[in-house]
This record gives sequence, structure tokens and C-alpha cells, in this order.
Amino acid sequence: MSAPETPPTFPPIGVKVSTDIEHRASGVRARARWTDPATKKRITRALVVPDEEAAEAFFDQLQRSAKVGVDLTITLSDYIEQIGDRWKRGLDPTSTATGYWAGLRLRVIPAMGHVPVAGISTGMIDRTIDDWELKLSPSLIKSSVAALVRVLDEAVRDELIEKNPARNRSRRSYGKSTVFDFSSPADTSPRAHAIKDLETLTKLAEACGEAGQPYSDYVMLCALLSARSSEVAGLWVEDVDWDANIVTIRKQTFPSSSGLVTKQTKGREERPAPILRPLVPVLERLTAEKEPTDRVLIGVRGGVITTANVSRATKWDSLVTEMGLPQLSRHGLRHTGATWMADAGIPLHVLQKILGHKSIDTTKGYLHPDLGHIAKAGELANRFLDAQTEAPERPSGKRHAKAKPGPDERGL
Repeated sequence: MSAPETPPTFPPIGVKVSTDIEHRASGVRARARWTDPATKKRITRALVVPDEEAAEAFFDQLQRSAKVGVDLTITLSDYIEQIGDRWKRGLDPTSTATGYWAGLRLRVIPAMGHVPVAGISTGMIDRTIDDWELKLSPSLIKSSVAALVRVLDEAVRDELIEKNPARNRSRRSYGKSTVFDFSSPADTSPRAHAIKDLETLTKLAEACGEAGQPYSDYVMLCALLSARSSEVAGLWVEDVDWDANIVTIRKQTFPSSSGLVTKQTKGREERPAPILRPLVPVLERLTAEKEPTDRVLIGVRGGVITTANVSRATKWDSLVTEMGLPQLSRHGLRHTGATWMADAGIPLHVLQKILGHKSIDTTKGYLHPDLGHIAKAGELANRFLDAQTEAPERPSGKRHAKAKPGPDERGL
């Protein structure tokens, strides 16, 4: 025997609602009644409130709920369940949507799911983010807030709220305040997440290699190709062109809710990456005696390496903290290679192509000059000015007007 259906807590759209009030010793009983157009049953909703003003507010809330088709007192958790996949429109179902849903399910709903949508404020969201920053990575926080922004955008369309309190939070810089001072522009730059030199990178690779050689190779490939973890996992032997000394990054492989997915890169375009000398022996070993359609890098057990595998196997957070790199994430390896190439003087438009950025403004984040670059710029400017000072003075080319004769010269 199925359980009886719970009557709706607000009238359906367009239904006429009759109201009445009754004064009692305990207060005022406010009663609203309407007919359900689907079942033809008469529905009653009653509430005891302190006074007539509160009763009118109750009736107004029901009328507005009927107008928009959503209970104006609905909690965030119930609203997410009610709208289904509406908030996922336009997202890639194999990657972005999966990450966003994890953010909602594991972080947003536990933190704010009990709060009525209309009661969510910017301050509440900020305090939630403050708490997350103590225990979560910036990327997890970013995806969680992005998912919340999408859900509350739907709430704006449903007229539950006038504006989205999470929207300006999507521009906030996320990170552990104990590691970075985000009031400094330098710390919001991707350069802040880079390893300082090749020696440190090599030490990190060797330390990761203690958990298995593939983890060492992963570190070197991500950093020296300036590639994402999923792109390293998606490399095939045929992508390595030894004649041109270039690796073409065409695909990415990553886990999703439906299993491993291999698809185009994030920018949806192929991009070339130069094979740097420190990477040559690694690539030679990884591609030797393999077929063109074999993966370049495979895990210890023959599977695909993911960033989660690397984190677990190498005990990444503890390892980088012991090495004095507490801020370093796996994605920081890509920032490392990009920063080194920028410091090497690679032209901006070439670096943009290597990194696969759609906007050159994103690439500019790697070009914050240090004092050495500024001093060098000053030397160049001084040479230019010195050359002007030392150049022989040229005649102006203007003819001097002949002086008019004086009175004596005119014979007066």
C-alpha cells in the first residue's frame, strides 16, 4: 500500500485562493483554501499568528508562491531537488557538471541546505567560504561556489530572490590564508604557485618516484610540458614528434561519474609544447618500444594516472609541506613550466599558444616582472638615452636672416 501524497504547501499557479481569519485567545488563525486542479480536492492551509498583520503577510506569501510556482519558504536543499538538472544547462556533462554536482552534494548542501533560499546572504556565503578555506583546496572551493551561483541564478529566474548573493563571490580569490596573503597581487598570480627552479622540481620528482616511477614521470611531464594532469594522462606515443622536437597535446583523460572519459582538451584545440632538454630522457624511456596508439604514461598497475591517484600514492600534501612547498598543488606543476618559459623571454603570443589560453590576458598572469627584469629594463633605457646624448649635434638647417644695415651703413 503506497503512502498518501502530501498536499502541496502552496497553491498551484493561477489557482484562486480564498482566505479568512478568526480571532482566538492564542492569537489569530489565518486560513487559506483552494482547489487542486489535478485532484479536484479542496486543500486547506491554516496557521496561528500573533495578529492580523502577520495573517496578511501569510496570505501574501501564499499568493506570491502561487504566482511564481515555488514555495517562497523552500530551503536550498529542497530547491536543488525541485529544479533537477536545470542548473546544469550548458555544462559539459562528462566533466564540469560532475565536479559541480560534487560541490553541491558534498559541500554546499551540508553547509547551507537547511537555509531558506530567500534567507541566503552574501555574508553567509562568505563565512561558509572562510570555513572551507581552512580545509579545502582553492579549486574545490571555486567549483562549489560556481555550482551555488548557478542554482541561485535559477532562484532569481523563479523570483524567489531579487539578485544572486553568490555571484560576486565567484570573483573572490580562494586560498589558505595561512599560506598566502591574498591582499597582495603577486599572490593571486599563477606565478605564486610555481616551483622556483629545476633542482627543486627534480627533488620532488625523485621523492614521488619512491611511490612508483610513473609518479616521478608525471611530475616531470606536467611541469616541463606545462600540461594539466588530464592532458598528461591523455598523451599518446603518436603525439610525440622527435623530428620537430614537439609534443602535440590533443586529448585529455579523466575520471567521471560514468568512468574514464577521453575527450578534447579544455580549450577544445590541439596545441604544441616544446620538448625541453630535461624531459628528453623521460620521454625516450616512456615511448621506447611502444605502438603509436599506446599511452605515454600509465600507472603502476597499468591503468590511467589521475591527480587523485598521485595525491594518495605520494601522500602529496605531506610531501610538499616537508619540502617547504605547502602551497604546491598538482596543477601548480603546470604553473611552474609556464612561469619558467615566461621568465626565459618566450614571446607572449607564443606562450599563449603553448598553454592553450583563449585570452591573452590569462597568459599575462605569468609575466609579472621581478626586480631583475625591471633593472634590466632600466639599463636598456639608459643606453638609449646615452646614445642620444653622445650623438653629434646636427645643424638645424635654418638660415639666419641677414641683419638689416644700420643708419651709418645706409649712408645717412
